[in-house]
Amino acid sequence: MDVTTPASTPWLVVGLGNPGPEYAMNRHNVGFMVVDLLAQRIGGKFKRAGKAQAQVLEGRIGPAGPANRRVILAKPMSYMNLSGGPVNALKDFYKVPVANIVAVHDELDIDYGTLRLKLGGGDNGHNGLKSMTKAMGADYHRVRFGIGRPPGRMQVADFVLKDFSSSERKELDYFVDRAADAVESLVIEGLERAQSTYNS
Repeated sequence: MDVTTPASTPWLVVGLGNPGPEYAMNRHNVGFMVVDLLAQRIGGKFKRAGKAQAQVLEGRIGPAGPANRRVILAKPMSYMNLSGGPVNALKDFYKVPVANIVAVHDELDIDYGTLRLKLGGGDNGHNGLKSMTKAMGADYHRVRFGIGRPPGRMQVADFVLKDFSSSERKELDYFVDRAADAVESLVIEGLERAQSTYNS
């Protein structure tokens, strides 16, 4: 069910990941990849957000007129398991209701490249979501980017902190582009419309 907020209310779109070049292409950093692409579309650059320990970019998405939305793109710089503090600080600073927050993150229990959008729910063992929920409750939107389960006996922690495989990278740009489209649809058209288009 969509939560109705005034069109003038900003949205906070948070890509979850770990800061630093050594993590840049990890599966766990796909949230960063998606918000980086959204930043390219808006045409701006991230900057440090003062005390919030995050990089942010303010802009607008959507066509001119009533469907146009103010968004704050954010990448917490605190490491994944401490994401909640920076996100909560940004929520308070920009006066964004929890229902207008979107977390973009990797999801183990979904096949690679598959998307699922939802509002609220559990963290499914994801440390970034766990930290966000502890900081501000669970009633925020999620754009879940499937990365699949680790092969064989590989530990989950090792799997998510490894780069996408060479075969996965062949389609990665397409899937990241589609996830960015899904975020835009969610913000502009609402959850139900975005789910009907992008949940597969």
